[in-house]
Amino acid sequence: MKKIETLYQHGTLAQLVSGLFEGNLSIGELLEHGDTGIGTLSGLDGELMIIKGKVYQFAANGKIRLVNSDEKVPFANIHFQNDQSIGTLANLDFATFKNRIPQKIKTLNLFFAVRLVGLFDQIHTRAIAAQKPPYPTLTDAAAKQKEYLTTDIRGTAIGYFCPDLYSGTGTPGFHLHFLAENQQTGGHLLDFKLNSGELFIQVFTDFNLHLPIEDPLFLKKKFKLQNLLNSIIKAEG
Repeated sequence: MKKIETLYQHGTLAQLVSGLFEGNLSIGELLEHGDTGIGTLSGLDGELMIIKGKVYQFAANGKIRLVNSDEKVPFANIHFQNDQSIGTLANLDFATFKNRIPQKIKTLNLFFAVRLVGLFDQIHTRAIAAQKPPYPTLTDAAAKQKEYLTTDIRGTAIGYFCPDLYSGTGTPGFHLHFLAENQQTGGHLLDFKLNSGELFIQVFTDFNLHLPIEDPLFLKKKFKLQNLLNSIIKAEG
């Protein structure tokens, strides 16, 4: 029997685009569904990297800390790590990576996790500062993001590939975060230049979408679907 591999997601990118930033699932509850993933805290407070069951926050001030189990997320992806190495990569940038990896998977219609561990000549990341109600849109919040450029750094890029078929649920294409080996930098990955590294892939058979059914703002929100995808790409790219 084929092993079931499940990607668990709380919330959607469409919610964030519309300004629903309030956390409504605790980190403790999230970790019941995996040990590896990415996300953000309530109010879009920084970027989360979940590695080996530990949750790290890279804040807009450039600091990294371990997140407590009672803190909450409005959006996160998580899974139990069971990935497989598909070989080493060297001397490529993020754009080349995004074009090459789906060719190895041989399909653009499945969710899969990415873990790239290695030495990076350059890493370009961002973090969004905590927002306060009334919340802006994701595009407006991202316009004020703090960006960081780091050179000659070892670390791990982790995240997911979301098929175009499910755009709005997630960011179509790759959505990756980065955590340095020395835990001195990280964040939402905007670009990189890889010196050398090993790539791990985990393809999912199941996608578990958890919705904030007790959040009155979510239940009452009227979503404007027109231009939604463009807004996601602008804010997350």
